[in-house]
Amino acid sequence: MFFIPGEIISILTFPGIIVHEFAHMLFCRLRKVAVFDACYFRVGNPAGYVIHENTSNFYTTFLISMGPFFVNTLLCLFICLPAYMPIKFFQLDHPLSYFLIWLGVSIGAHAIPSNQDASNVYEQAKEKIKEKNLLAILSFPLIGLIYVFNFLRFFWIDVLYGVGVGIGIPSLIFK
Repeated sequence: MFFIPGEIISILTFPGIIVHEFAHMLFCRLRKVAVFDACYFRVGNPAGYVIHENTSNFYTTFLISMGPFFVNTLLCLFICLPAYMPIKFFQLDHPLSYFLIWLGVSIGAHAIPSNQDASNVYEQAKEKIKEKNLLAILSFPLIGLIYVFNFLRFFWIDVLYGVGVGIGIPSLIFK
């Protein structure tokens, strides 16, 4: 592995950052949570953000925090799947197919929620688990995985996730 500064990664994968923040915003809007400020992309740390009001509703917190995982993963798959088919079946090396694969993988690479998102879910899950809330119980392993994935970002696990979803799954489907 070699080191590439985060700003360069952000520039190369900017569509994923935009979609990640859009997913937070989408679930804020769907759950009627006020948004105070949003930045969909910038060169810096963080590369994007959505600042919204706190909510005591665990399901709302879960959806807002985990929204990028669901939205980015699905978009990655839905964009890469049709782009992969001409390459696989027709050996058609068209630039549009490679552009769409880059777009999908870029989006998939930003599917993993941040540690802050995981922390938001964790804080409320601790309380809701006492009520035997099934989503709270199931969220604990997910929170652990998010922390592990964020730790392993130095080793490009986020890009590997995007490649796995965007190229690995289509290659399994179309053997």
